[in-house]
Amino acid sequence: MATKGFLGIDAGTQGLSIIFTDENLDVIETGEGEYDMVPGLEEGCYEQRPSDWDAAVVAAMADLRSKLETEIEALAIGISGQMHGEVLVDANGETLGNARLWCDSRNDEQGNELTEAFAIKMPKRITAARWLWTRRNRQSQARKTKQITTPAGWIAYRLTGQWNLGIGDASGMFPIDQATLDYNQQLLDEFDKIADAPLPLREMLPTVKTAGQDGGTINATGAKMLGLSAGIPIAPAEGDQPAALAGSVIGNPGMVSCSFGTSVCANVVGDRSFSGVSRMVDHFCAVDGKPINMVFLRNGTTYMNSIVAMFAAVTGGDRNAGFAATMPQVLESAPDCGGLMALPFMDDEPGLGVGRGGSAMIVGFNGANATPGNAVKAALLSTMFNMKLGCETLDAQGFPRTEIVLSGGLTKTPELGQILADVFDTKVSLLQSAQEGCAWGAALLAKFRHCKMTGDDRDWSQFLDQHASPDQLSFTPIPENVKQYADGFNRYKKLVASHQAIDNALN
Repeated sequence: MATKGFLGIDAGTQGLSIIFTDENLDVIETGEGEYDMVPGLEEGCYEQRPSDWDAAVVAAMADLRSKLETEIEALAIGISGQMHGEVLVDANGETLGNARLWCDSRNDEQGNELTEAFAIKMPKRITAARWLWTRRNRQSQARKTKQITTPAGWIAYRLTGQWNLGIGDASGMFPIDQATLDYNQQLLDEFDKIADAPLPLREMLPTVKTAGQDGGTINATGAKMLGLSAGIPIAPAEGDQPAALAGSVIGNPGMVSCSFGTSVCANVVGDRSFSGVSRMVDHFCAVDGKPINMVFLRNGTTYMNSIVAMFAAVTGGDRNAGFAATMPQVLESAPDCGGLMALPFMDDEPGLGVGRGGSAMIVGFNGANATPGNAVKAALLSTMFNMKLGCETLDAQGFPRTEIVLSGGLTKTPELGQILADVFDTKVSLLQSAQEGCAWGAALLAKFRHCKMTGDDRDWSQFLDQHASPDQLSFTPIPENVKQYADGFNRYKKLVASHQAIDNALN
């Protein structure tokens, strides 16, 4: 007898994953498919072949089946994928060469141009900026283009034959109008004037769908790729960030999804659209259309990790031994780190106007505070303070912040969640289960689509509330610590303000 459940497909930058859950969304098994970047490209150029994604879907399904003891009956399928890509398709539904990815840096100039024209931040990775670059630099390819989509949108097209896209992924292609939950028509008209393209951009973009709406059904091609029956419903394909928010069971205004690792990404659910342009804040949508403000830091915990590794090397231990030795000292360190402060800029940080790395440092050493715990904590706080600098822009506009849901490497030492709670004066919860992740978020979207088809009248927020984990580890701000970290943050802002002088002295 076949096992009923939901499939979640996630096409990431480094490979593709498929999970199969039961009807309660408990993961039964996973499958993996591989692909690489196109080799031999110039620095800053990152491309993949859509045909490799197709092959990875087939391979991941084969891998999944090899681990299962029963056949599967998919009630619905969800898809997520790396956002901001540019997949160009001709009139026959065939791709026009490789797809340029979110990390491809060839269209910084176009992003700045569109930001100035729209008075809305258009980062260089947004698909519209990529298309403007293509229009000007690859005119022959542009003239043949009839459809533009993302990696998730391409997989959805291959499985259904339809050009649909979830609103979160669509917002990474072009700005969304919160009044219509569709592409902003005024900005589309302005873009067409700037791009002078053969076709209006709207005619080339996928149809925008919100969570629960019809994302199509499996056609004959999709049935062959997945080894399943035709007609299975598909949830609107989503981007990795909106799917990760779904997987973190985050959907209400004021909730913040914070991934704290090599880089830091804080996605804040808003109750309205952001006003103006800030270099520290990007914008997209949650799967139900709610506006998301994203603060991204390139310099995450790398500097802190490097200091830990340095201490570990002195004793001949590995990185794990270094963390085991230093983290208890970090937790014992005072909020002011004994007077130490740090800058974490091993790399550039565009949101803070830091144009190059190489200025990471710790200042304020004396005989009393020169301890591993103080040094490592100062490095950690510098990243938390940088994230707070980005969130100050949101605070100034009165956006709510009620809870931070923390994931990533920082959760390996859960007690560090208390420091984050005190720095932001906000409750912090840690993800404890497999519900973290884009593939599980895609499966969650699949279940929501299935529920809608069976007459369920809950909205997305109500649906999420019923899937929240009851055993999350949480930390509440400690008032005395909040005050001390606020004092440290004010001192840190003065240190950041002196960064240009430091950079000039070093370079």
